[in-house]
Amino acid sequence: EPPSPERAAESCHITMIGDSFVEAKEVPIADKFHVRLEEMTARELPHLDVTTSAFGKGGTGQINQLAFYDAYARSLRPKLVVLVFVPNDYLDNFPLRESVRTGLDPDHLPHVSAARAEDGGFRLRSPDPDYRRFVLRQPSDSPAKAQWRALVKRALHASWFLGWLTRHFQLRFPDINLARTKSVRVHRMELLSRRSAHAPLLDGWQPVPRGDVDMRPVADEYILSKALLAQRSDLPPFYTEALAITAFALDEFKERAERDGAALVILATHEMHHFEGGLLARLEELAAARGIPVIDQGDYIRRQGAELRDARWRHDRHWNPAGHRWAAEALLEYLKRNQDVCE
Repeated sequence: EPPSPERAAESCHITMIGDSFVEAKEVPIADKFHVRLEEMTARELPHLDVTTSAFGKGGTGQINQLAFYDAYARSLRPKLVVLVFVPNDYLDNFPLRESVRTGLDPDHLPHVSAARAEDGGFRLRSPDPDYRRFVLRQPSDSPAKAQWRALVKRALHASWFLGWLTRHFQLRFPDINLARTKSVRVHRMELLSRRSAHAPLLDGWQPVPRGDVDMRPVADEYILSKALLAQRSDLPPFYTEALAITAFALDEFKERAERDGAALVILATHEMHHFEGGLLARLEELAAARGIPVIDQGDYIRRQGAELRDARWRHDRHWNPAGHRWAAEALLEYLKRNQDVCE
């Protein structure tokens, strides 16, 4: 549990905000990086009196995570806000990409998102409590089929065994699952392309791997998208819009931190070094333009003489206990050099 607002206010409180890396279902609470950081600072920087809290949910990007700060973190009056950034955040910030992946309507989402304003900039869009009424229909959809899918989804969510069985089937017969994924996502893309506001952004984007590209269905377009973001300068409109929304989200966090007297930093996870560091370079460019420091976990791991892969599980890309420890140590290193953030 996070400390009380009173305890947080009298300490040097540090809040971590992010996606599944912060949610960290894969490790016990005692191994989570914010807990480790609190223990490390108590030993090595006791005069700072550091307390920590963490707010994260899988599948979110910084634009959605603004709600974590507004609803939870702000009341703790943090001295330092740490945004944990992973490669898929670029895409998870973009409502249109989420709609193709999940079937939710980009104009009616259940969480905070961003939309173009009349002046060409961005504005925040509040959650729509009636979002279920606007879900994109699948091919030959009917109320009975929709109800059946909803029932299956609830069953998979409630049963670990059914979830394991489904994933086992997907990995055992990847061609069947990939074909279905392609069909559904192409149909959603066609529906969205009929809207004048979205059509130009979808031009030139592939929601699934092309033709006979050989990859596991669980990877789908993420690998191709990350490769494009890391290596290309002439990006299709879909990706430039995703980058623009990511920049807007950083602006919003920067504005909140300055308003509340908090320092803001970004912890770039070791995965940002994938694709020859191109993903990290884009983040550093966005952060530098806003005066936001970037803590490079990948660089820290290599300076310890370890490999980046040592920070993750063998069959799961999330941090293992070592990854959490290195994240905490990288933050501790930053704190030692920047103790004034606690003043």
